[in-house]
Amino acid sequence: MDQKPARVRIVDAAHDLMLSIGLARTTTKAIAQAAGCSEAALYKYFANKEELFVTVLHERLPKLGSLLSRLTEGVANPDRTVEENLTDIAREAALFYEETFPMAASLYAEPQLKRRHEDILRGLGSGPHKPIQGLDAYLRAEQAAGRVAPDADTYAAASLLLGACAQRAFAYDMSPDRKPPQSLDAFATGLARTLLGGIAP
Repeated sequence: MDQKPARVRIVDAAHDLMLSIGLARTTTKAIAQAAGCSEAALYKYFANKEELFVTVLHERLPKLGSLLSRLTEGVANPDRTVEENLTDIAREAALFYEETFPMAASLYAEPQLKRRHEDILRGLGSGPHKPIQGLDAYLRAEQAAGRVAPDADTYAAASLLLGACAQRAFAYDMSPDRKPPQSLDAFATGLARTLLGGIAP
């Protein structure tokens, strides 16, 4: 069986290490070793660990960004309701934060590394604010189409939905049995329906 290309092995190794030991403790040396290549080979594909982290978010985790882009660009099925779209977003967001929380949480123990990481993400045009902006843009498009109330605060609605998804990952990662009281589908459906009750026309 052919070995995977070096770039694929590097991203796979980064994903595994970031999930198991956290972003702060994952080094490019450890990633290269796990990928079976040299650090020099890693730097042929990625400028730094932060760029690798963004690549892992885009290529190995639930596709929250692409879902929001499809909705905002109007590529989503026009027959689908706002509630169905919000349910899909809530489901993807909950999965996304469930996987990214263990990776990024370790940064909060090292403020200098966290600041450096944030600076690099800003330079790459990425960061945790992007999903909120994307969902806000989608809700404003629905507002313009008359499917969201004209006086609804779409930014607040986006923050509420994504904040609830992030909180689910945070709260239950630290709970004794690490299991939320609802299934992912029940959570996403209930969250979308409850949020829509406050912003529907």
